[in-house]
Amino acid sequence: MIPPKLPLLPDLTRPGLTRRVTGHDQTGAETEIAVVEERPLTIYLNRQEVVTAMTIGDYPEYLALGFLRNQGMLLDDDVLTGVDYDDEIETVVVRTERQTSYEEKMRKKTRTSGCAVGTVFGDMMEGLEGLSLPQTQVRTSWLYALARQINTMPSLYLEAGAIHGTVLCQEDRPLVYMEDVGRHNAVDKVAGFMFRHDVTAADKILYTTGRLTSEMVIKTALMGIPVLASRSGFTAWGVEIARQVGLTLIGRMRGQRFICLSGEERLLRDADPSTIPDDSRKSRRKSAGDDA
Repeated sequence: MIPPKLPLLPDLTRPGLTRRVTGHDQTGAETEIAVVEERPLTIYLNRQEVVTAMTIGDYPEYLALGFLRNQGMLLDDDVLTGVDYDDEIETVVVRTERQTSYEEKMRKKTRTSGCAVGTVFGDMMEGLEGLSLPQTQVRTSWLYALARQINTMPSLYLEAGAIHGTVLCQEDRPLVYMEDVGRHNAVDKVAGFMFRHDVTAADKILYTTGRLTSEMVIKTALMGIPVLASRSGFTAWGVEIARQVGLTLIGRMRGQRFICLSGEERLLRDADPSTIPDDSRKSRRKSAGDDA
C-alpha cells in the first residue's frame, strides 16, 4: 500500500466528525456550538469479533490495525490479506495469512482509565518482558519546536474540544497527527499507520495531549518508540513502568517548561529555556473548551 503524503493531519473537511448543537449559555442566551460525533466501530480479526470501540469515525482501518497490534493480536511478521471497512455496518475486518484464535485472550479484558472507556487485555504487561528500547538521542530543541507546531495545528480540538490528539514525530517534524474521543484510539491509529506502512520506530517521538498513564506508556513501549511526551501530567504507575522499560517520559510541556521523570540520559539539552517564548493564550489550545 502506498503511504499517504506526510504530514498526515486531521481531515477537518470530512463530513460527520462534528455536529452543530444549540443550547443556552450562563446568561440564558441561545448559543450554537460544534460538538464531536461518536460512533461505534466493530473490529474483526479474520472470523472473530474482537471489540466495538466508540470513535469519531476517521481512519477506521488504521484504528483497527493499531488496536490489534497493540493488543498483541497482530504480530510483526503477520501478512495482511485484507483490511476491509464497511461504512454501512461500521465494521472493519482484518484478515491475515496466519490462522488466529484469541478466545482465551478475550476473557482477560481490563478496563482502562482513559476517556471513552478503552479496553486493554490483561496480558499486555507480558509483552514488556525483555523489551529493549533504542537509546536514541533527543534534542530539547526538537521538543520545543514540536510543542509550538502541534499546539497551533488545525484540529478538531480547536473546533469542538472534547477530543485527544496523538502525534508521531521525527526529530522536530510532526509526521502523523491523529485525534479521537479517547487517547487510546488516537494512539492506535498511529500504531496502525506504522504497521500498515512498515514505519520504523527507533528514531520517533510520540506526543500526546493526554495524561501519561500506565496504558499510554505500555502502548508506546510495545510500539518500539523510545520517547513519549505530553503537555499533561503523569501517573505514578506510568512513571514506574517507563523506568522499568527505559522509556524517556516527558510531561507538563508548556512553553519553556517540561519535566522528565524517566530516561533523562537520552536528552541533549541544546536549547536555552530562557530563549523559548512562554505559552501564549492562542497556543494553549483552550479556545474550544476543556483541556485535553
